[in-house]
Amino acid sequence: MLTPAEADGLIGQHLQCLPIESLPLAQCAGAVLRENIYAERDQPPFDRVAMDGIALCSRVFGSGSRSFRVQATQAAGDAPLTLGAPTDCIEVMTGAVLPSGCDAVVAVEELSVAGGQASLAAHVRVEPWQNVHRRGSDTRQGTLLLSAGQRLRAPEIAIAASAGMARIRVASQPMLVVISTGNELVEPGEPVLAHQVRRSNAYAIVSALREHGFQRVADDHIHDDLQQLRERLRFHLETHDVLVLSGGVSMGRFDLVPRVLEELGVRAIFHKVAQRPGKPLWFGMAPSGAAVFGLPGNPVSTLVCLTRYVLPALRGSLGQSPEGPQRMALGAALTVGPPLTHFIPVRLQQDDWGREWAMPAPTNGSGDFTALAGTAGFVELPPGPNTYAKGFVTRLYRWS
Repeated sequence: MLTPAEADGLIGQHLQCLPIESLPLAQCAGAVLRENIYAERDQPPFDRVAMDGIALCSRVFGSGSRSFRVQATQAAGDAPLTLGAPTDCIEVMTGAVLPSGCDAVVAVEELSVAGGQASLAAHVRVEPWQNVHRRGSDTRQGTLLLSAGQRLRAPEIAIAASAGMARIRVASQPMLVVISTGNELVEPGEPVLAHQVRRSNAYAIVSALREHGFQRVADDHIHDDLQQLRERLRFHLETHDVLVLSGGVSMGRFDLVPRVLEELGVRAIFHKVAQRPGKPLWFGMAPSGAAVFGLPGNPVSTLVCLTRYVLPALRGSLGQSPEGPQRMALGAALTVGPPLTHFIPVRLQQDDWGREWAMPAPTNGSGDFTALAGTAGFVELPPGPNTYAKGFVTRLYRWS
């Protein structure tokens, strides 16, 4: 069987990079940038007033003046005024252009105004460029602000707007479909018999995909029927970029998915990975270029494989810069048995020094999804048998 690292490599070799589209900036939240963005102007583009108050010439203060005639008022967005006389000052608002002839701002809290004169409090000192955000002190025109591969969150959207980008080139959202298989599955809200189970995996997968910024997500439930599987899977392979299936990929008599996918021309890249949970993981590519992930049906296995393989692969197909898993130390010793890579759910706990530890929270088997409540994700431990002591540093994969 493949190791998890080998499975990663094969998925990365076969998953196609999605096309690029140009979108209005307001529609780009959560998208992955596919072009570099450079500074349109110096930032700030002018000497910017950083406090409400008065702008004046610091040299005049140095000669002993502590009272200045208020010449005019300048608000943010106004063209810059010019200081008329050295003993004058100009009332200014935060964000305004520093008036010509001025090189300092005294905050409104440090002065009093009466009869058109602004007087500085006795303790106030005035230094050149105080309370002034100098032009170009953040970035210079032409500076690289954002690189292709970055995910556009609120800060990146603001940066793109500041660069004058009304539209930007981003990775197209993939057309995804989440497919659960099995006769035993019953929708939430519908009557359920003693021998049936609720259809929960699909809801978890769809939720995780949307939480990670994927919006074009369809959902389907197919019974364990060869003809129905052929018809529905053929349709989804023709209309979607990625299929994420839950169940039907093990070795049982009714695990029909691999057989039907092969009939439809989907080439199996691998089936089974040396890991627990999630050993039956299946991955293949269709002639259309659609990628197919066959996740094991047990709910813990489903979420682990989704988080460990599918989500990173989808981010890669968007051109997103890779994010390595977080490193974290175990908060308690943990013993593993079989010679498989082990994925162990954990809760995060802080000690008295504010350090976070990954506290093992093993489930009662891969079907015990209720034990995942409150967990942050899972750690990846090397193959056993072995005991990993408290403080062993390993990789943490977060659910979100």
